[in-house]
Amino acid sequence: MGVSFAFGLTVLTMAYAVGGVSGGHFNPAVSVGLFAAGKFPASSLIPYVLAQLAGAIAAAAALYVVASGKADFQLGGLPPMAMASIRRAVTG
Repeated sequence: MGVSFAFGLTVLTMAYAVGGVSGGHFNPAVSVGLFAAGKFPASSLIPYVLAQLAGAIAAAAALYVVASGKADFQLGGLPPMAMASIRRAVTG
C-alpha cells in the first residue's frame, strides 16, 4: 500500500506543479479521457499519445540502466533472497 500511496502522491504533486503548463497529460489514459470528454482536440491526440509512449520507453530504459547496476538485479524476477524466503515459507 505504501508504494501505491507514494505513486499517487507523485502524480498529484506533478499535476499541481506542471499541470497548468502541460495540461496534466501524464499518460495516454488522461489524454484519451480528455478527448472523450470533448476537452481535447482530436488533431492533438495521436501526437500526445506517441510522445507519452516515447517518454515511457525512455524512462523504462533509464530505470533498467540504474537497476542493472545493483548486485542482485534480475530482469523480470524477484531477488534470490526473496525467492529463498518464499520457498521456505511454502515448503515449511
